[in-house]
Amino acid sequence: MQPNQSGTRSSSGGDSGNERGARGRASLSTSGLLLRIGGLIFVDAVAMYFAYALISNGVWPAAIVLGIITIIINWLFLDDRVYPWRWFSPGLLLMLLMVVYPLFFTAYTALTNYSDGHILSKDQVLARFQSEYYQPKDSVAYTWTAYRNPDGTFYLAIKDPQNNYLAGNGQEGLKPLQVAGDLPATLKDSSGKEYRKLEVGQTLQYLGTLTKIELKSGDKLIRVTGMGRAAESLAKYSYDPATETLTDKETGITYTPVRGTFTAPDGKTLNPGYNVVIGLDNFVRVLTDDNVKGPFLSVFIWNLTFAFLSVFLTFTVGLGMALVLNDKDLPLKGVWRSLIVIPYAIPGIISTLIWVGLLNPDYGQFSAMLANIFGDAPEWFSDGNWAKAGILLINTWLGYPYMMLIILGALQSIPTDMYEAADIDGAPGWVQFRSLTLPLLLVAVAPLLVGSFAFNFNNFGMIEAYNKGRPDIPNSSTPAGQTDILLSYTYRLAFGGGQGADYGLASAIGLFIFVLVALITLFNFRFTKRLEDMI
Repeated sequence: MQPNQSGTRSSSGGDSGNERGARGRASLSTSGLLLRIGGLIFVDAVAMYFAYALISNGVWPAAIVLGIITIIINWLFLDDRVYPWRWFSPGLLLMLLMVVYPLFFTAYTALTNYSDGHILSKDQVLARFQSEYYQPKDSVAYTWTAYRNPDGTFYLAIKDPQNNYLAGNGQEGLKPLQVAGDLPATLKDSSGKEYRKLEVGQTLQYLGTLTKIELKSGDKLIRVTGMGRAAESLAKYSYDPATETLTDKETGITYTPVRGTFTAPDGKTLNPGYNVVIGLDNFVRVLTDDNVKGPFLSVFIWNLTFAFLSVFLTFTVGLGMALVLNDKDLPLKGVWRSLIVIPYAIPGIISTLIWVGLLNPDYGQFSAMLANIFGDAPEWFSDGNWAKAGILLINTWLGYPYMMLIILGALQSIPTDMYEAADIDGAPGWVQFRSLTLPLLLVAVAPLLVGSFAFNFNNFGMIEAYNKGRPDIPNSSTPAGQTDILLSYTYRLAFGGGQGADYGLASAIGLFIFVLVALITLFNFRFTKRLEDMI
């Protein structure tokens, strides 16, 4: 009996342990679920806030996309069958927000006329025009009496030529006022707030404020023009939704919308216009409009030249330095390596600004040195060719240390027995460099060279810090400079450059840049694989 009882107790104890473990796991699962639900509630609340803001501004497509993404997030974190996808969701969400959305928004903007004068929506533009008034020559003259509440708000009683009274303020407009005899000492508005009539001296005190009050009555607007005098103004524009035309009541001219701009039959336009989709016009403009195509091609050619020469010069100088420092007989090798890498250790923007000071034709030490040697210093900032030379000089200074470090490591990884075999065969040093060193180096650094080309192709910081893309291209109708690259040219188009911002055209050029960088990346993969196959 004892063994059975002992076995029973042991079994019972084991069951109790299992039950406690199950309860612990259930408690942990419940707390995890509650934490998950709490996090989703926060995410949903934030998404609803942004969706409401988007809907309020009329951006329905973005609100719909946001709603779909929010539903997917809830599904991923509530359905255990898609558990593995939860780990991908943060990265996918960031990719959508930081890559996919900006790309699609840029593509959409490139299909519109979004620019200075075409920033507002059509409803916003119509509301702006419909809020304009004019005073006709035969406008009705009124007299007025001012009332004031202790909180500082005013109430006006207006009398027309037929001795009919209207009363109101800027918030609730004018309404008929029944008066028997003289105006009373106090008046009440629709909410019951009481106003007391001002004496003549008090009215003069507040006349400046009273002239700014606009009193609306239907399509009329009444403004105080002087002491006891008020004039009537009429709505200047009327809009016909059926024909989508805007009529100027003062002149009788009817304006028809053309590409987001209300245009008269004689070509006269009203500003501002509104944002509309114009299709591929911005892309066609880049390729066919001489006013855009000329500066664009000039900038594009310099962009390619700048990126290629930057890579070539930094690679050449870096390779030369690496060959010197790789010499085992070089004294103080560590000291020279430390000194040569200094340009890479200093932030690029600081080095660029230092060089800008050194090249300054008035007080720059580098220009002064050249002037002492040659009698004159180049115009590093006002002459287009010398400005390009200055940019390449600075970029070489900034880029060669990194190339030197990479090449130095690649040189030290090349087996020495290959050079020993070449020496035995009697190959001179130049032949060894051309047939052994350079091919093996290219295999190692080819991806770096292509990546450096892509980086310099979009090296906006250098161009902006040196001279902001100037000097300007002569007779250019767009804000383009002789040292602008495509990215800085796009920036100047999008943010003004003194000639107005054209976001649609800038977005179209931005997509051209995207395609070019994508082609460079594709070339990188193919070129690297081809080099590897050759070795």
